[in-house]
Amino acid sequence: MCNARKKIREWLKAGVMDRNVFQPTHAGTPQGGVISPLLANIALHGMETEVRKIVPANTNKQGELGVVRYADDFVVMHKNHKVVEQAKEVIGKWLAGIGLELKPEKTRVAHTLEGLEPGFDFLGFNIRQYKEGKHRSGKSGKGYRTHIKPSAKSIKNHKEKLKAVIDSHKAAPQAALISRLNPIIKGWCNYHRTVVSKEVFGELDNYLWEITWRWANRRHPNKTGTWVTRRYWKAEGGRQWNFMDNKGAKLIRHSETEIVRHVKVKGTASPMDGNLVYWSKRLRQSPMVSPRVIKLMGKQKGKCNHCGMMFKDGDRWEVDQILPKSLGGKDRYDNLQLLHDYCHHQKTKVDGSIEGRARGSRDRKIEEPDEVKVSRPDLKTSRAGDSLA
Repeated sequence: MCNARKKIREWLKAGVMDRNVFQPTHAGTPQGGVISPLLANIALHGMETEVRKIVPANTNKQGELGVVRYADDFVVMHKNHKVVEQAKEVIGKWLAGIGLELKPEKTRVAHTLEGLEPGFDFLGFNIRQYKEGKHRSGKSGKGYRTHIKPSAKSIKNHKEKLKAVIDSHKAAPQAALISRLNPIIKGWCNYHRTVVSKEVFGELDNYLWEITWRWANRRHPNKTGTWVTRRYWKAEGGRQWNFMDNKGAKLIRHSETEIVRHVKVKGTASPMDGNLVYWSKRLRQSPMVSPRVIKLMGKQKGKCNHCGMMFKDGDRWEVDQILPKSLGGKDRYDNLQLLHDYCHHQKTKVDGSIEGRARGSRDRKIEEPDEVKVSRPDLKTSRAGDSLA
């Protein structure tokens, strides 16, 4: 970790250059401001490239050196301890070139499996490897498993925040306390829902019950435990102990949050790179693509239903009705499909039968033109052997 944010605030406070004209500024970026991580990313851009030069690409070991950075926090990972120490020196020299330095008290070299303190904390998570028995080491058979869990510091801070809210609401109504606690619980759980957090969520639920129980009993020192339970806890569904009031305001539990594993972003992909296909499938949402297209793309696993080819960046697509409305088709997802624009054009050429339209067949049934021009023919001939839709 380096003191990039502090240095950037000093730079901005001193002044900035705008069109080769020095413009003094009277205030820097606030601590925790939304612009601070962006400025840190700009200042440290290129550091990863410099570190990766340690392991030459032609040795086929480039992938072994991992660099993960968020703003001014970063981790360098490699199997060899000497490579990590070398990376530390390279980063120190690179930072010195822009007037920055590593923070000694926050810089640590550790092993993820061995040592007195195996593993490391990063962005509120603890990354560590645990030894496993011969029959419990998974498909790899390496004898260890890698677990990412909420860090002890993050758990401690969360508990202190919950307790501080309850202590500040000693005389507040139950609904007011619940409305204050729920966003804190939901936000913390959503941040940690992608890692091994189920056990931690259960422990936090026990802690939350203890502090709410003390809060309720302190309000009614002369009442029995049964009376307090009936006043502040209700049965709902299959749960008997729900901290809720008579109007239905209920305290959510940590364990109610579903664990959803995080899938690493592919390569150097970015939401701003214009690859709508990749980000629509990954995020299930995009400001440039309608929710209907995203749902169909996920349902079809990124493939065109007509040609079977994967959608690629730059492709144009169109939503098609498998059975047209004119033939009784409904505007529902089970009757919709996503096709390339040229596949849609090819598929929607005139099919002579209802069966052909329903299955998107290329078979055609062409009607003969009228012998006499009493009425307009269904298909009008342009020249011998050709027919136009």
